[in-house]
Amino acid sequence: MRIIPAIDLINSKCVRLTKGDYATQKIYNENPLEVAKYFEDNGIQYLHLVDLDGAKSSQIINHKVLYEIATKTNLKIDFGGGLKQRKDLEIAFENGANQVTGGSIAAKNPMEFLSWLSEFGNDKIILGADCLNRKIATQGWLETSELDVIEYIFNYVSRGISSVICTDISKDGMLQGASNELYIDILSKTKVNLIASGGVTTLADLELLKTMGCEGAIIGKALYEGTIKIENLRELC
Repeated sequence: MRIIPAIDLINSKCVRLTKGDYATQKIYNENPLEVAKYFEDNGIQYLHLVDLDGAKSSQIINHKVLYEIATKTNLKIDFGGGLKQRKDLEIAFENGANQVTGGSIAAKNPMEFLSWLSEFGNDKIILGADCLNRKIATQGWLETSELDVIEYIFNYVSRGISSVICTDISKDGMLQGASNELYIDILSKTKVNLIASGGVTTLADLELLKTMGCEGAIIGKALYEGTIKIENLRELC
């Protein structure tokens, strides 16, 4: 299972939110590159980089941070937030993203998202399936829908998606464990490379997700608050 630390960006700073609420933001470092280098120095190979400014906007905002991390580390970066048009993908890839995650666009403009999938391939495009009470949420989690998350994922897998990042918003930033029942349901009903996100708190959480069959796990606040020590991730990495 891939271990994927997260860096969330607001005003080009490394922050974390609780349950996606922008009012709860806590700044952990004003230099995201410093954080990325720290991850890399401790054996991490992958990074989930989220432009929270872009997520609630209509375009990528923090692409300069993406470029700096991509050019000054060897981390393989999955970038999300603000991907609304094809030009946003071009910006992300030109600035060093290895993959991009489409969240709101997949829910609101599926034809556009599918055109990206067709053009760039499923090794470059990840489906972001963020949900609250198993219903898809969009626009930086500021809006909810009536789309059932498992049906949503199943539909996109049938259209060629191979990788999905699924975040249970109710778990995100709470440090109370991951949404294991949801992930078991997804893995039992779809053939997808599932990347679990939200609520990962301990090494035991990671071991359980690995046993369940998750392809990857994203870790955020647990690393910043120290409930998971990065030096203890080496074996899992």
